[in-house]
Amino acid sequence: MTDCIFCKIVSGDVPSSKIYEDDHVLAFLDITQVTPGHTLLIPKQHVADLFEMDSDLASTVFARLPKIARQLKEKLGAKGLNIVNNNGELAGQTVFHSHIHLLPRLEEGDELDIRFTTHEPDFAALGQLAQDLYLED
Repeated sequence: MTDCIFCKIVSGDVPSSKIYEDDHVLAFLDITQVTPGHTLLIPKQHVADLFEMDSDLASTVFARLPKIARQLKEKLGAKGLNIVNNNGELAGQTVFHSHIHLLPRLEEGDELDIRFTTHEPDFAALGQLAQDLYLED
């Protein structure tokens, strides 16, 4: 894809601060650095999001996560790591080349704030939803 910033990074037309690369994926520091070491992991093959990935590409990309996460933990002394993957505009995706954010957590009180709102469980509704969503292998 000619107008994709991440494809231009893969091709070398746009510089990046690479921390890992092989034949299938590239990991580089995000220019926004939400936390120090904020890394993006992308497939070199252009796919807009997770919905466009086949299982082989997903396996290839996600298999690299532990190695890169351990490197960030070891080299930065990270005490934790958030992994964020936005798929689609409603989910907050702004670059439409699939990418995974690795956000090292170095200390309490950093500026990253990810929250989940809790609700009282409706077990009947959860059971019905699970039944509706159940995926046969």
